Amino acid sequence: MEILIGLLIIAIGAFCQSSCYVPINKIKDWSWESYWVVQGVFAWLILPFLGAMLAVPSGHSFFELFDGYGFNVAMTMLFGVLCAGLGTIMGPVLLNIFFPEMDALSSLTFSVILGVVVTLLGIAIIGVAGSMKAASLSEEEKKAAVKDFNFPKGLAIALLAGFMSGCFNVGLTFGSDIHFGSFTPDMYKTLPATFLVTLGGFITNAIYCFYQNTKNHTWSDYKNQEVWSNNILYCVLAGALWYSQFFGLSLGKGFLTESPTLMTLSFCILMALNVVFSNVWGIILKEWKGCSKKTISVLIVGIIVLIISSFLPQLI
Repeated sequence: MEILIGLLIIAIGAFCQSSCYVPINKIKDWSWESYWVVQGVFAWLILPFLGAMLAVPSGHSFFELFDGYGFNVAMTMLFGVLCAGLGTIMGPVLLNIFFPEMDALSSLTFSVILGVVVTLLGIAIIGVAGSMKAASLSEEEKKAAVKDFNFPKGLAIALLAGFMSGCFNVGLTFGSDIHFGSFTPDMYKTLPATFLVTLGGFITNAIYCFYQNTKNHTWSDYKNQEVWSNNILYCVLAGALWYSQFFGLSLGKGFLTESPTLMTLSFCILMALNVVFSNVWGIILKEWKGCSKKTISVLIVGIIVLIISSFLPQLI
């Protein structure tokens, strides 16, 4: 029962993350770089910090978390700066390289690898559905869709995004011991590492967004007082929804401690469910409107395969 509760909490977090772009659509008169860094203040700084504070028991300070963990802190933040199958597998691999005495590779069981493979299969099936959708477009729609198409650039961005997603989990792995041991409840133990990773990610994003503000002359966005109350409200909401995936991951893992396999695969499960709910939102928002029943059927099969991948390791 606890395992089911843990998976449900992770699923709720994934649903929230997949919904984070809905409030962004309500933001007015700001360039993307402006609203992205502002929602990032909440998604990557304020909320992760508040989450990390839950791991600090009474009588201790936040900074005590990092005593004696200088290397782990540095590596956790580094992978946040660099920042899904890659993340699931590379976490134990790199931890085994730096800390061989922990025998982290023992968690890479057949069921974990199978779960990753099935997840990638589900994503591939959804990719096929996307190709079928593209093939069904009219000539005018195709011309509009490929107007700014650049395959080499798109491929590079996709590979980089996948690598960075993996880096997030590697960062969490390096920071897995940054807590107060038995004094920190299991469900809060990964929250300090999450804060360090998102802090590193905020640095990278802030530098790039401020560069874009300068390049595009959009610093005036922050001075537009007429939209501040509206935009801040939706930035807070977007940031909270985005952070919910990792808050839910931490809480959910607190219920998965009896299953080392699911503990190892939890990040992959989160990424798979993110894809599931993102496509569900695509259906709700009618992004698949006009597609054939065959295309929708392939999409649904891909979604079902991803859902099965979340439970498969526990079933075998």
